[in-house]
Amino acid sequence: MSGYEEYLQLDARLVILRGLTRQADGRLNEVLITRILDEFGYNRSREWVRTQMRKLEDVGAVRLSEAGTVLVATITRAGLDHAERRTILEGIARPSPEV
Repeated sequence: MSGYEEYLQLDARLVILRGLTRQADGRLNEVLITRILDEFGYNRSREWVRTQMRKLEDVGAVRLSEAGTVLVATITRAGLDHAERRTILEGIARPSPEV
């Protein structure tokens, strides 16, 4: 994998986490996550989005469940702490300071 592709994946995972933090219940399905990623210029396949969601689950940032054929991500305490710069999780871009 190229350095640029790795950067894109790390950043997309952070975009997903930030999208989840903006939800009252901390949950989004893969369709809505795809739309959020599209807003940030990530025009990728459903499988690519699902892979990023699974990577977030692997590091403990989200819990995944299925609603029919759709994946649903729920942010965990570890994911929230990463998005709010309290801890750093490997495999996700580091959030920039909010000013």
